[in-house]
Amino acid sequence: MNVVVVESPAKAKTINRYLGGDYKVLASYGHVRDLPAKDGSVDPERDFEMLWEVDARGEKRIKEIAAALKQADALYLATDPDREGEAISWHITEELSRRRLLKGKSVKRVVFNEVTKGAVRDAFSHPRDLDQALIQAYLARRALDYLVGFTLSPVLWRKLPGSRSAGRVQSVALRLICEREAEIEVFQPQEYWTLDVELAKADETAFRARLTHLGGEKLDKFSLGNEAAAKAAVARLEAAQDFRVLSVESKETRRNPYPPFTTSTLQQEASRKLRFGATKTMRTAQRLYEGVDIGGETQGLITYMRTDGVQISQDAISAARAVIDDTFGEAYLPASPRIYKSKAKNAQEAHEAIRPTDLSRRPQEVRRYLSADEAALYELIWTRTLASQMAAARIEQVGVDIAVDREAAVLRATGSVVMFDGFLKLYQEGRDDPGENGDDDRRLPPLLQDERLDRRGLYPEQHFTQPPPRYSEASLVKRLEELGIGRPSTYASILQVLQDRDYVRLDKRRFLPEDRGRLVTAFLSNFFTRYVEYNFTADLESQLDDISAGSAAWTDVLEKFWRAFAAAVADTKKLSITEVIDALDAALGPHFFPRNADEPDKDPRRCQACGDGRLGLRLGKTGGFIGCSNYPECRYTRPLAVPGSGDGEDELLQPRSLGQDPESGQEVSLRKGPYGPYVQLGESGKEEKPKRVSLPKGQAPAEVDLPLALKLLALPRVVGPDPESGKPIYAGIGRFGPYVRLGTTYRSLQAGDDVLSVGLNRAVALLAETPKKGGAAGRDLGKHPDDEKPITLHAGRYGPYVKHGRLNASLPRDANPDSFSLDEAVALLETAKARKASNKGGGRTKKAAMKPAAKTAKKPARKAAKKTARKTARKTARKTAARGKTGAGKTAGSSDAASDA
Repeated sequence: MNVVVVESPAKAKTINRYLGGDYKVLASYGHVRDLPAKDGSVDPERDFEMLWEVDARGEKRIKEIAAALKQADALYLATDPDREGEAISWHITEELSRRRLLKGKSVKRVVFNEVTKGAVRDAFSHPRDLDQALIQAYLARRALDYLVGFTLSPVLWRKLPGSRSAGRVQSVALRLICEREAEIEVFQPQEYWTLDVELAKADETAFRARLTHLGGEKLDKFSLGNEAAAKAAVARLEAAQDFRVLSVESKETRRNPYPPFTTSTLQQEASRKLRFGATKTMRTAQRLYEGVDIGGETQGLITYMRTDGVQISQDAISAARAVIDDTFGEAYLPASPRIYKSKAKNAQEAHEAIRPTDLSRRPQEVRRYLSADEAALYELIWTRTLASQMAAARIEQVGVDIAVDREAAVLRATGSVVMFDGFLKLYQEGRDDPGENGDDDRRLPPLLQDERLDRRGLYPEQHFTQPPPRYSEASLVKRLEELGIGRPSTYASILQVLQDRDYVRLDKRRFLPEDRGRLVTAFLSNFFTRYVEYNFTADLESQLDDISAGSAAWTDVLEKFWRAFAAAVADTKKLSITEVIDALDAALGPHFFPRNADEPDKDPRRCQACGDGRLGLRLGKTGGFIGCSNYPECRYTRPLAVPGSGDGEDELLQPRSLGQDPESGQEVSLRKGPYGPYVQLGESGKEEKPKRVSLPKGQAPAEVDLPLALKLLALPRVVGPDPESGKPIYAGIGRFGPYVRLGTTYRSLQAGDDVLSVGLNRAVALLAETPKKGGAAGRDLGKHPDDEKPITLHAGRYGPYVKHGRLNASLPRDANPDSFSLDEAVALLETAKARKASNKGGGRTKKAAMKPAAKTAKKPARKAAKKTARKTARKTARKTAARGKTGAGKTAGSSDAASDA
């Protein structure tokens, strides 16, 4: 018998069917060991020796493999065909060898780019040894990330309260996001005008041309910089009498199809067209790669999805051409196959691009076997692959110059006509900005030189320059790839880590930096400049690729990096908090305190609350904020934001009176507290606090008037009676935001619900969705492979989670509960179980270590205290008895108190 090890149970299930009874296929569930999350796991003083640890989950998998090996002759390592897959195989081999379980066993590595019967069997007939260059590249990357994280993060924790940690590549990606936000904040829009003229031949459809020259001078973007200039141009063209075609240019262009998907281009296109996050894209692609049950047989539907290569096999090219000929006809088939070459120079270049394993398996045929996400992603991959082998599109582009009164002005009209659609019949690449580089597909009428045209209308239009757009997942991945930072297989985890650490957030599918993210970037840019430079990070990636290629020693690369990095960290440890604040204040000041062009003499740092204080950066337990130098006399604060860039909250320096309450006659005011703006009735007194109500999320303080404030102060309000119990249902705003309540049952209002107008039907529906105590019955995902107990999916108070016995695990943020599979649930539960075991073990160790010391220190003190207390009690009792007084009760109480001390 032979033992085969793969990463996931889904892949194991598929491969087991292909190999038959002579093979036992087991899943490692990813890595079986890792570096312990503590200082010293990588030792630079011992040639970067690394200490590995097998966690509880990994121990279980190693024991399963060991048990199977007892009856086996050979061990086949069939993990994924990339650096990470090679590392998993190496870890398994090393751990089994350390336990002396491989004596007399043959160990072979097999790799395949697609999980199909032919590819798997061919791989097993051509095994190889472990690739040491790939393993060393993994070790270098893992050691680098560990050393940066465990060396730099403690510096952040000490110098920047509220910060989490810093990663080697994540910090550079964060810098990109923060710098783009800074550009947007200081951007000053500039006005400009365009002038279009509607023209037509006799009895012809009208078309528009744009003014490009006026008075013999070529106009640039800002030549018509205001309304007056635009009106002057309009007046000159209104007075013009002669509009004639000056020249006609026509040329045919060819547009070639895009190459098949790599990891990064798949993530970008899935973001644009399917609105998938990078993590969701990779998770869905993983399921398609590992295999799906198609009519009773498990089939891998796509090739391996972590690749930098754009080439595909000759068999795939032939299959694509056959499908194109059959579906679209010979006209859409180029004379020769299209061959694409990758520009990337790393270990993943040898892999094929991401393509369907069988192009004859059309999306509409397999849709019924897939979840909605899987079907959408498979169709995207199928169409892109097929289009990559289709004929080029032919487009005729026409440009016409029109002279006005013998070139007193010149107009320009452009248009294009698709002569042959080619690959565009099947596929067009999506764009982050729908208007970006959009084709001018207007069709112009046939025009001849010197032909006279009639003016139909003039259309001046005002424009303002726009700031650069915030990064979307697609555009950020594209930018990282352009800079050579990170690798496509790591982009999904990079973006997720930034969100998990609360350094950035996604708003309308665009990245916005959080306060703590901006502080971390400013800190690193000031004190670790070299290590967040784009060129430095890209060069380091190139060195890691050299290790993969076998042209560089991994310890040499680490030594060169570590020597300079350790010195930089040592210098930073000497910094005081005051020095850090001053540096960050100077770095962030131009962005948070911009000067007003209309009031250049006004100091943007002057505190408007107290009049003479200076505003500057402050650090608190949860991060940074803007505060006044006159603290504590002046307690004005505001978030890290440019004044005027928000909804008016930053202008709420002092309480703003809204008027008087008609019932009580008390003043109603709008104020700002530590948790945001609120309305208040009356003033604070010694006996009772005035009533206060927070503004609902999204409510701009500038739009709050007296009627709205009175409605808020009247909360909670009765929505109506519950249809079943007859008890009143209330709507109000509490500590966690707007809610509806029936008795002791609360339910938060959702996006789109208004606490002031939510109706009875909606309130009843929300309350009906409230999870019952103990958890509502969940959807059955299947049985756990270890104990055959059910795994269920539930909708909890804090989001969806999976449950197995007493173990719960929350779903990742971008996971789709409707398509979440058993294999994903098993992997998620395994991670949660290992984390729980690790935390539990750490707690016992700490408690056991502290307990003896605590007893040793406290025991003599307690004995002495009791002895002294007893003596004092007896002495006092004797005195009291002698004097005939009755104070024994009080003395006894004192004795008890001393004893408890």
